[in-house]
Amino acid sequence: MRVSRLGFLVSATLLQVTSTAQAQIDIDAAPISYSSELADNPIVKLQAALDAGKKKLVRDKRFGYLPSVLAALSVPVETQSLVFSKTSFQARLISPDNARAVYFGDDIYVGWVPGSDVIEVAAVDHQKGTLFYTLEQREAVPRFERRDHECLQCHASALTRGIPGHIVRSVHADNEGFPIMRHGSTRVEHSTPVEKRWGGWYVTGEVGKNQHLGNLVFDPERPPETFAGAPVISRLTPGNYPAATSDIVALMVLEHQLTVHNLIASASFAARQALHHDGVMRELLEEKSNGLMESTARRIDSAVTPLVDALLLVDEAPIAFPIKGATPSPFEKAFGAKASRDNKGRSLRDLDLQRRLFRYPLSFLIKSEAFAKLPEAARTRALTLIGNVLQGRNPDRKYAHLDAPRRQAILEILRETWREMPANWRTVTPAAAAGSILQ
Repeated sequence: MRVSRLGFLVSATLLQVTSTAQAQIDIDAAPISYSSELADNPIVKLQAALDAGKKKLVRDKRFGYLPSVLAALSVPVETQSLVFSKTSFQARLISPDNARAVYFGDDIYVGWVPGSDVIEVAAVDHQKGTLFYTLEQREAVPRFERRDHECLQCHASALTRGIPGHIVRSVHADNEGFPIMRHGSTRVEHSTPVEKRWGGWYVTGEVGKNQHLGNLVFDPERPPETFAGAPVISRLTPGNYPAATSDIVALMVLEHQLTVHNLIASASFAARQALHHDGVMRELLEEKSNGLMESTARRIDSAVTPLVDALLLVDEAPIAFPIKGATPSPFEKAFGAKASRDNKGRSLRDLDLQRRLFRYPLSFLIKSEAFAKLPEAARTRALTLIGNVLQGRNPDRKYAHLDAPRRQAILEILRETWREMPANWRTVTPAAAAGSILQ
């Protein structure tokens, strides 16, 4: 019965995402050419180093190649987040007793299940959005292999805006970890209300009075009344994982980061397709102008605007009560260790956790390689829109959370920590400078 039930869930999911994906863009056509061997991401670089003998993966007795992979990719083990719902291709191994662990760096995501023969990796690729790999644990000479076909059945759907991307889902899981499909699920982003997050996930740390769906299993025969589930956090076996936490702050940063990475990829795909079409049309019309066609500029603007709003944390779900990670929080220490700070000690990685995730609402990913490698037309447009907000030239109320002191603080941080900061951002307008400076 269990096998058929799992088969039904997987088949239903694949049918849904396949029909959705067919209506999306052809990612194998030019200029994306997703299935081509050309790739630019951390796994490509790591595999090249392994092939050249410059790096080596060492197998651990308990965790296989996992610790060595994390170290080689500079992924802190403190980012560990544990999901016990059966919502990945290793569903047969996953349960509240044997959760899947997810680890992440600024441009890489690693998945591992105790007892599994494979390590899963999703890499942020600067041409293809997201590329998916597996590493066989049994191999004496480990090698990362691309898994386009298997992974894209779920990772290129409406849940990822029709492009290869990342998914965080919140579900009502039953006692074995099966999602109760009729109760629905939520694709989690930083705009998702806290009370709808983390269904099917373990959550550690101090959440205050904030209600959420983490650490709970639900009865399929009962209505999904909010927070009516039974706690299951005690079912994990200590020592089965490299870390002892599934930190609430790590989960929130993960959700924000995935949101931005998906939108960077979406903007990149749309801009490259628009520019490709622009070139084809000019060739047909024998036009010589170096400027963009009006339709091309509109398409790029339409693709970039959602990314800009995500970078500026527009519509971020508020935190009703202050939260804390594990005390002391190893994740917060590891996350902050990557910070570039100004002469007042401030950084875009500074956490708030009182009413919002970050103290200064401009994503640290604006300084990422993924953003830097956007098509120039898209990156320039994104920076123009962000600059207008930070310098007080955009009165749209969706940016009201960026009051004058915060805008000024962000500009000051960027001047000292970001070499690629646009030159025209260095001139502070009176509107941006108004108000006291946040310390």
